Amino acid sequence: MGSCIVKQAAKKGLAPCPICGKPAKTETKPFCSPRCADIDLGRWLGERYVIPGPEDEETLRSPRSDEEDRFH
Repeated sequence: MGSCIVKQAAKKGLAPCPICGKPAKTETKPFCSPRCADIDLGRWLGERYVIPGPEDEETLRSPRSDEEDRFH
């Protein structure tokens, strides 16, 4: 990502594309192109990006053996 491109985007009041740093375009905002939007979507679908959330109850419980299940 060239610093010159980022500086140009800042002067125009446009945020840089989060993928490549080029100025964002209105039709693909916040990205500069459909290609960068697709790259970002692929990262979400490939689970490279995650949003932390509350832990599942299943992960909070300790694993039970089959013997414990017979007595409950």
